[in-house]
Amino acid sequence: MMCGRQNQRRAGLALAAAALLLAGCGQSADTKGADGADGAKDGAKGGAAAGASASAKASVAPLGPGEVRVGGEVAKPYSVTLADLRKLPQASVEVRFTSAKGEQRHTYQGVPLHDVLKTAEPRFDAAKKNGQLRGFVSATGGGDYRAVFAWAEIDPGFAKSQVLLAVSEDGVAFDDAAGPRLVVPQDTKGGRYVSELNQLWVGVVDPVVDGAK
Repeated sequence: MMCGRQNQRRAGLALAAAALLLAGCGQSADTKGADGADGAKDGAKGGAAAGASASAKASVAPLGPGEVRVGGEVAKPYSVTLADLRKLPQASVEVRFTSAKGEQRHTYQGVPLHDVLKTAEPRFDAAKKNGQLRGFVSATGGGDYRAVFAWAEIDPGFAKSQVLLAVSEDGVAFDDAAGPRLVVPQDTKGGRYVSELNQLWVGVVDPVVDGAK
């Protein structure tokens, strides 16, 4: 009789242990399933982000040799080459300036910078008096060299001299692969004579000035 009760008790304990083991396995499987689903979601998000980043990079086409990208706060961004500039009305200017090589005297021929930028239709605020005077132009050349101009410096409505995108120096044409050179007749130093020009970026000072208040 005693042996029968002990056997029944052992059988009950064995059933209880088996039930606990099965419950644990089910919970582990559920947890793994949830982790796997979360991992899949994270992977999908990561893939979407990577795809968006790749798409954004692909939207900016690489520049060809000697090509200049005109962009920024403009309605019609575009690119221009030396060959394109040679087809436009030309201006000639004699300049004198100092550089690391000493005093320089040259005659340049090219297209007024204002004409090139006007084609891109800068977006200045017409509601503000002389809204264009809030504008500026960043010029980037070879070796990430960069110089900045106030819009009034290149606008013939305000400036006496014309900044040029030169296509030749002293009658010698620039190499197409090198691109044009900025010529700034009013400057006494050659720091803003940006060579191997590859980007012209139009901006306005309002976001910087208003953000600093």
